[in-house]
Amino acid sequence: MKRLREADPNLMANLKKYLDPELYAYAEEKLEQFWQLCMTDIDRRAVHTDREGQPRLIKYDRFGNDVSEIWVNEGYRQTVNQTYETGIVGYVHKDIPELRRKGNYIYSYAQGYLLSQVEPGFYCPVTLTMATAYLLEHFADEELKNKYLPHVISTGEIELYEGATFLTERQGGSDVGANEVRAVPCGDHYQIYGEKYFASNAGMCGVATVLARIDGSEPGTKGLSLFLVPWRNEDGRLNGIHIRRLKDKLGVRAVPSAEVVFEGAKAYLIGDAKKGFYYMMEALNLSRVCNAVASIGIMKRALDEAKQYASNRSAFGQKLTSYPMVQETLANLTARQEVQTSACFELISFFDRVMRTPEQASEEEKAWNRLLIALLKMRTAEEAIAFAHEAIEMHGGNGYIEDFVTPRLLRDAQVLTVWEGTANILGLEVLRLMRKYRVHEMFIQTMNEELAKLPAAVRALAAPVENGLNELVQSLQQLNGQPEQVQTYHAKKIANRLCDLYLSIIALKDAQESERKQIIARLFLQHIWNDDLFDRDMLSVQYFDLVMNEKNELGVR
Repeated sequence: MKRLREADPNLMANLKKYLDPELYAYAEEKLEQFWQLCMTDIDRRAVHTDREGQPRLIKYDRFGNDVSEIWVNEGYRQTVNQTYETGIVGYVHKDIPELRRKGNYIYSYAQGYLLSQVEPGFYCPVTLTMATAYLLEHFADEELKNKYLPHVISTGEIELYEGATFLTERQGGSDVGANEVRAVPCGDHYQIYGEKYFASNAGMCGVATVLARIDGSEPGTKGLSLFLVPWRNEDGRLNGIHIRRLKDKLGVRAVPSAEVVFEGAKAYLIGDAKKGFYYMMEALNLSRVCNAVASIGIMKRALDEAKQYASNRSAFGQKLTSYPMVQETLANLTARQEVQTSACFELISFFDRVMRTPEQASEEEKAWNRLLIALLKMRTAEEAIAFAHEAIEMHGGNGYIEDFVTPRLLRDAQVLTVWEGTANILGLEVLRLMRKYRVHEMFIQTMNEELAKLPAAVRALAAPVENGLNELVQSLQQLNGQPEQVQTYHAKKIANRLCDLYLSIIALKDAQESERKQIIARLFLQHIWNDDLFDRDMLSVQYFDLVMNEKNELGVR
């Protein structure tokens, strides 16, 4: 099996760019170990969990008592323990023992990227635990934080409490302001009543963060407060919580998603009672980055499966990779995956600073962070589905057979367009940022500055990007002052164009690194901006060997 730096030099190049030398050296060693574990044991367990070992609800014990326990297979439990012990959550918040310093989100998301290539279903509970840890560290009082945070960020030294974030209600969905779950004051705590309709990691989490409305609070999102709800009481019994049923999902079957009913569950208020929705939206930003990371992970696995199959499969007397249309597909997918991975890690580097020290970030920086998160979450989720589809088609009939990983990749990818906000919701988020922070003006200025910094040889490739930027400016001028219906109609279109431009700039910046990266940029720009029927250059065929041989071009031996 390949070493990680040979299998994914683009990842390692990005980490070297954004991690300091000490943390990079540590990450290089530990990610290699985790990569080997992911591609062997965790991958095999994921197949079993998806097919035969899905979570099951044990509703009643032998005496007829409602125990609402979730059974998961032993292999899944091993994956849980091994993954959290790497510090994928913990080392964002506490010191890495070998270094005597904290890690960061860049390292954590690199781990998530590797995990998502083999078990994106389990990366959901990891994401929820990351979000729970963030909420506790940044918004909980010291007593609550000291009692629960060490368990949520455990790397094996004490009992692990996985986390969960329960937002969705039957009548709410994306309209969180319609939520009705109640919180009743009860001395030094609250009691929660009501139902959460799509509660992931139910029964596996030790604690859940739950949005609820304190009796007498105003309607809408302003009346929502955030609570920490232990799954069990200190005596081990359920904390006034029952599971009605598990959801029978298309994919990501590793994570138990349930309808959860609260009947007087003991709960503790997190932070200011009037800021619950704000707190949860901060956690949602984190989860959206996780969603993008899971997407580029699935993209990478789908690409690798397609490349391996095409390299070994013969048809009509030749390897598939000798055919121009196959070369075009593989080269095009390679360019798209590398550019979007680079974009995600540039975002993550910025996100790491804004989220870990929010008090030092300006409102403009926070708005920029939210903009890039929305754009990349939206685009990468759609791309994950496209990549899984292409991998299936490359395999032909075999790609549709569950003996291969490709059907699971497609099933697991599909949810990523829905989790943490659909494309429509993200388009509206971009529109809100434009109205409140004039973020589009910041975007246009930044893109122009990045173009101006490019060396002449790379700038020569940028004509379609400059034209796209000019078209954006003209469209925004036309949109200004239009009725609400017109603006919301165009929100997703504008968001997609912003993403096209941002990714194109990333490709051009990377093009300065090598001849191969310049070809990658040309392929990517052609994919985004060129709709000519006749392709005179046929770059994907002309430079196929160079594009596929990324390790030498990036200096990896």
